[in-house]
Amino acid sequence: MDIRVSGHQVETGDALKTLVTERLQATADKYFSRALSSQVTFGKGPHDNGFTCDIIMHVMQGLVLKAANRGMEANGAFDGAADRIDKQLRRYTRRLKDRQTGAITALAENGAYDNAGYTLFQEPAEEEEPVESPLIIAETRVDVPEATVSDAVMMLDLRHTNALLFRNTATGAHNMVYRRGDGTIGWVEPNRAQA
Repeated sequence: MDIRVSGHQVETGDALKTLVTERLQATADKYFSRALSSQVTFGKGPHDNGFTCDIIMHVMQGLVLKAANRGMEANGAFDGAADRIDKQLRRYTRRLKDRQTGAITALAENGAYDNAGYTLFQEPAEEEEPVESPLIIAETRVDVPEATVSDAVMMLDLRHTNALLFRNTATGAHNMVYRRGDGTIGWVEPNRAQA
């Protein structure tokens, strides 16, 4: 796995680079033997107090994990972020194993898993004035993954983002999952054209 360690206004020494490389390589080997790359960036903490550590790990095509942590020492900041990456990978592999077990059970029951139900909750109204024309901070180009709704929710959690656009493998249409203000997950699916 390609591991890059850099510092933003912080010098990273050989000992820190060795610690980062060994820990991330061990984590990758434990869960995914063919992880692609990792980028670890150290920076100064708020008000030049302590350190920050951001980790972005590309585990496989379409699966990106992100974690960040702060600490008074660079090693402590890295350990906290690496623990979060480890936890995310552990959950992801557990979900994959559960899905495989669930698929076998569902097939044994003649595919009686099409009766999924859902509940819509109304998000509480906010009292603040809406901003008429907010500034666009950044535009990015991303690959739109092809996934099921449950895979998209899992990617949303692993990427620590508020929204994810994906191509639904069941319908072929572009859908979006997003994290609502109350912590639940919303799913947007476009209307299908009437024939």
